[in-house]
Amino acid sequence: MSDPTSIVLLVAAGGLLVLMMVNSRKRMKKMKEEQHAKQTRTVPGVEVMLQSGLFGTIVSYDPEDLDTPAEVEIAPGVVIRTHSQSILRIVEPVDALESDEFSDAPEIESINDEPSIESAEETRRRLDNNG
Repeated sequence: MSDPTSIVLLVAAGGLLVLMMVNSRKRMKKMKEEQHAKQTRTVPGVEVMLQSGLFGTIVSYDPEDLDTPAEVEIAPGVVIRTHSQSILRIVEPVDALESDEFSDAPEIESINDEPSIESAEETRRRLDNNG
């Protein structure tokens, strides 16, 4: 075992192990901070997205007892009960885009004057004439 190659491999493996442990701790700390931030911001009236992809508004939520189901209104008058941990994220309101942002964009010009999509009646006539 006194071979220099095996010593280098042993040191490299130890270094990788330490690096993986440090990275894992950082990731766990970040996840805990995100979870805590989500719990403090999840209050009635906030729009959320559930893990199933449904969007809704929180009606009731208990951040202290995560076993208590959260109530989410997914449509006017339609309230569902879901596991509190199924709330994936809080939906941030998107500001309306200002029209000035796209004022410099060039206008798209048509290649030809005729529309490229024919109506259903024109398609039926064409198919009847060819058939």
